[in-house]
Amino acid sequence: MNIEEIEKFLAKKTTEQNNYVKITFKKRDAIYGLFIKDRDYSDLKSKNFWRIVTRTHFDAYNQTKNAGLAKIFCGTEFQRLTPHAEAFEEEA
Repeated sequence: MNIEEIEKFLAKKTTEQNNYVKITFKKRDAIYGLFIKDRDYSDLKSKNFWRIVTRTHFDAYNQTKNAGLAKIFCGTEFQRLTPHAEAFEEEA
């Protein structure tokens, strides 16, 4: 996906309260993640890189807001983004 597609999704499909996302990749298994905006957000975004906290670190991140719990992913590897609630409904 390109920068514009990802930004459009984040602006329209996520909110401050509901910002967890299922990220489907082209060449690997899907993950659940939380896009975070740290000091380098604009710089990373300009290169289509995104700082994402994965599901295994959701609780720790919500308590500490430690950006070190996030991993950086390349947006060109994304195939599809789905809001967290919709992703769980699809699997049920």
